[in-house]
Amino acid sequence: MWCGLALLLWRTSVPSLHLSGLDQHRYFSAHALARSRSYTRGEELLWLLGTVASLVALGVLAWRLPRSIRRIGLGPIGSAIVAGMVLLVTLWFSSLPFSLADLWWQHHWGLGPFDVAAWFAAQWSTLAPEAVSAMATIVLLVGLAGRYRRWWLVAWPVIVVLAVFFAFVSGWLSAAAAHPLKDAQLRSDIARIETVEHVEGTPVRVQDVSSWTNQANAFTVGFGPATHVVLWNTLLDGRFSRGEVDVVVAHELGHVRSRHILKALGWTALLVLPTLWLVALVTRRRGGVRDPANLPLVILTLTVLALLTAPIQNVVSRRYEAEADWRALNATRDPASARKLFEGFEQTSLEQPSPPFWDYVLLENHPTLMQRIAMTERWPQ
Repeated sequence: MWCGLALLLWRTSVPSLHLSGLDQHRYFSAHALARSRSYTRGEELLWLLGTVASLVALGVLAWRLPRSIRRIGLGPIGSAIVAGMVLLVTLWFSSLPFSLADLWWQHHWGLGPFDVAAWFAAQWSTLAPEAVSAMATIVLLVGLAGRYRRWWLVAWPVIVVLAVFFAFVSGWLSAAAAHPLKDAQLRSDIARIETVEHVEGTPVRVQDVSSWTNQANAFTVGFGPATHVVLWNTLLDGRFSRGEVDVVVAHELGHVRSRHILKALGWTALLVLPTLWLVALVTRRRGGVRDPANLPLVILTLTVLALLTAPIQNVVSRRYEAEADWRALNATRDPASARKLFEGFEQTSLEQPSPPFWDYVLLENHPTLMQRIAMTERWPQ
């Protein structure tokens, strides 16, 4: 059943296409390739150092924190709340130097201002909901593990329901942080694309991010009546043509048409059960998840599992992003603008057209620029 559901979620509308064999020097200058390569190496190093720092911090907490938690005497739930707060604060502070270094690195390469206050303000809108959901999950796991022997079977549907709830609410939260689109021509284009994609009435809003980045982006959030497409205002600052912006909008509406948010929740439902079982297995000898002192080991286990399963998550994500690209080409019928858009991403984000294999496997959740350009070349055929 698990494999059958995974195969259903794996299916996309993209035909079998040969997306390789093109020379990146045909589309990008040697200077541009060198710049993107240097920038990417710095990003990779910061990711590696940040990941190691988080693992070390969790390892120290798993070694030292249990004694302190057992001495608190607040009961399982109270102790779980204290342990959860310590874990969240420690992880945030251990990653903060590398996040700020990344902000400076982007500024160094001309991708945005080094405005720490604006960056913190932008981070807060996502940190608060993430912290609330993390604490709710911690309390839930400890509470259920204290009552049920096979707690992971009981926790599985509850966590899936929570994931669905937060995915739905995120649509409205993101909309609240954005403003309506003012460009009448673009609104007309969006209405036309929505009709082609059969997703009429999907709200498209604009988020102001230019105070902390110059990079251009867009994303789709929520599902059902909470569905929203959000464009960064940097996408509309004149660096991209009307046709290129239409491709971005069509790509995001392609996510809506293909129900990728719901499919991602489907993958969550499939992966949560074996993940919880593995957590129960790892913590069993130390008293299980019902003991709040084992929460550092729980989070360490989840972090390691996330790293090990990152290649699988990225494969699925790249497949869905390729489907959104394909739908955008069918909706706009403008491969030239799409190709120019992808070439422009190298300049506006210093994205490496053909990253190293390990980077592609571990970090890339979108097709490479060369794969996306190859699709625009193959589409007319």
